[in-house]
Amino acid sequence: MRKSWAVVAGAVALAVGLSGCSVLEGDPNKAPEPSITIKRTPPPGSEALAKFYSQELSWKGCGVGQCADLTVPLDYSKPDGETVKISVLRMRATRPNEREGSIVVNPGGPGGSGVDYARAADFIVGKPVRQRFDIVGFDPRGVGRSDPVDCLSDAGMDEFLGSEQTPDDAAEAQGFLAEGKKLGDGCVQLSGDLAANISTIDAAKDMDILRSALGDAKLNYLGKSYGTYLGAIYADLFPKLVGRFVLDGVLPPDTTPEENALGQAEGFERATRAWAADCVDGGNCPLGNSVDAVMAGMRQMFKDLDAKPVPVSGDARVKELTEAWASTGVAQAMYDQGQWSTLTDAIAKVKQGDGTDLMGLADAYASRDPDGKYTSNLLEAFFAISCLDNPDSPDASTYEERAKAFAQKAPTWGAFMAWGGAVCAQWPVKSDVKPHKVSAPGSGPIVVIGTTRDPATPYENSVRLADQLSNGRLISFDGDGHTAYGRSNSCVDNAVNDYYTEGKAPPKKLDC
Repeated sequence: MRKSWAVVAGAVALAVGLSGCSVLEGDPNKAPEPSITIKRTPPPGSEALAKFYSQELSWKGCGVGQCADLTVPLDYSKPDGETVKISVLRMRATRPNEREGSIVVNPGGPGGSGVDYARAADFIVGKPVRQRFDIVGFDPRGVGRSDPVDCLSDAGMDEFLGSEQTPDDAAEAQGFLAEGKKLGDGCVQLSGDLAANISTIDAAKDMDILRSALGDAKLNYLGKSYGTYLGAIYADLFPKLVGRFVLDGVLPPDTTPEENALGQAEGFERATRAWAADCVDGGNCPLGNSVDAVMAGMRQMFKDLDAKPVPVSGDARVKELTEAWASTGVAQAMYDQGQWSTLTDAIAKVKQGDGTDLMGLADAYASRDPDGKYTSNLLEAFFAISCLDNPDSPDASTYEERAKAFAQKAPTWGAFMAWGGAVCAQWPVKSDVKPHKVSAPGSGPIVVIGTTRDPATPYENSVRLADQLSNGRLISFDGDGHTAYGRSNSCVDNAVNDYYTEGKAPPKKLDC
């Protein structure tokens, strides 16, 4: 879990589950005119891409919303070479006569579907925003419907995700490294040149071509989790094309793989302690009668499952809950406190020798059905993109040392997060991306949101990016769960809604 295997699990599940719901005013199949008609030309220095910037999208009704394909170069250094089709979905503003433009959205990952996310437009932005903006989502290259990267069979993914992920000795460490190499080699074998051209920089360049195709002079954007990293990279490349930008639950581009891993370990530790307090307050907590006792009980549960997995029923392939699957299930519940009671009940059943319910949480994390079918390539794309963006050390001793150091600050999650980087240790394709600060001089206000007990994207990350940006604004939400806009309180929601609809940026710092 370098950043998070399913940072977008809750958001994507919402989008998929509610994709049949939308309340529209007007004809959803009639394409509105852009609020600002501009000449579709590339920004200075990108003239070789003129044919891509000049394209107009051919929208067609597709059940809920309108769909189109955007054409972009596979390799931006070879604009006359192969191309990639990017799947785009637009949910029209519910009051077309008041339409102000588009907001492009990304739910995170990497690997999350922006198409599925945009389908839930009624639920991911406030009503005033929904009325006045088209909500546009796209599956980034390599993801979902946009030439998806493929790395392993479904059975191979089961083996990878269920295997030992906190090695206890040198043999287990080499085995884990071998599993990561198998995944990377599979990406190259099954996906060819695509595997080398799905970095976040590529996706950010695609997003600017999408901006032009939408007819917008500047890009309005809502990015959550990894979507903040994508947004920050866009702002770094195209600062003067930044419109109304909101980055919620931050992954700063200047953090190293080690910093990311430690930050997540500490974030999940805080979130798990918050769940533990809730478990104790509810009475009859299956792991202990105090927060410290519950945390110790969680670690013992993982250790016991490592030595002796418990049975799982009703699954086509996975017959036992291993330590790896259990940790994935627990992590899933940390993204939203609405899942805490489900986790408590699932752990109680594990203590009784039944891993079925905790495996169900792990399935949700992995976008996996009990019949063994993965409903998206989220995890394959996650690693394929992450390992291009943030390559890590090939030396197993690096992760052994990190595991020991991280355990001092995050006893429950330190080893999991430390060893997560090893998946990218021997990744077969490389990039020249380096961690770097983003200031985006000349941009409009960029609103950054941080949740104080966010497990996947620690609050400190949001403070860090807001401070680096030349025109950053920080909204701090004192609460639990992953991200804040649309799931926290009216203080956050009203500030973001006013920014989008009125152009009224929040103050430099706003506490909610």
